[in-house]
Amino acid sequence: MKTTVFLIPCFLAEDANETIPAYVMESVKKSLVIFAENERTTRRFLKSMDKSISIDAFEWHTIHKTETDQINIQAFKTAITSGKNISIISEAGCPGVADPGQQLIAIAQEMGCIIKPLVGPSSILLALMASGMNGQQFEFIGYLPIENGERIKKIKELELSSLKNNSTKIFIETPYRNNPLLESLLQHCSDKTRLCIGVNITGKDEIIQTKKISDWKKSKPELHKKPVIFLLHADS
Repeated sequence: MKTTVFLIPCFLAEDANETIPAYVMESVKKSLVIFAENERTTRRFLKSMDKSISIDAFEWHTIHKTETDQINIQAFKTAITSGKNISIISEAGCPGVADPGQQLIAIAQEMGCIIKPLVGPSSILLALMASGMNGQQFEFIGYLPIENGERIKKIKELELSSLKNNSTKIFIETPYRNNPLLESLLQHCSDKTRLCIGVNITGKDEIIQTKKISDWKKSKPELHKKPVIFLLHADS
């Protein structure tokens, strides 16, 4: 029987257990091995979803920051050749989508495993759905450059590309750099450009709001140390 690799979604906000469908935990229980971005928080996540689950019954491995780590890869391949079902769990959202897991999933594909992506919250898609921006043509950029000059250059490139292709640009930042990024966007984007800011998506204090740059300038939100996703759409 082929090994099944379950791609397990994790909640975005710790008080949002209801965003994870019940069948996700049934898939976890079918696994013998767990590859987790953070073992400690994954253990807590699983217990919060199902107090009856036997956490120590699983074989645990950490997905290293560099997914090409040979120890990590060998342990993954060994689990597959042993016929053990595997769950991959990232820290928030969905494995392989702006989160670790991609390289392991690629190996599982090469080795002929059954890959089962499970439904769960993705801040990228939830923010796009709520933004009112173009959901037919969009691009997730990830993190923008840290250096100020490079960041400004990238913002201008994204705005121009959005205008040219009628596309939505989606990006994120480390929580403690949210405010400087917002300031750069307000300073260097056209007043007509629309900016959506999604804060603590699925949390109790969730805010997803789209305004023109000119309107954001009148009332700047405080984003320091909050989980935020940004969406930009340039209008002529």
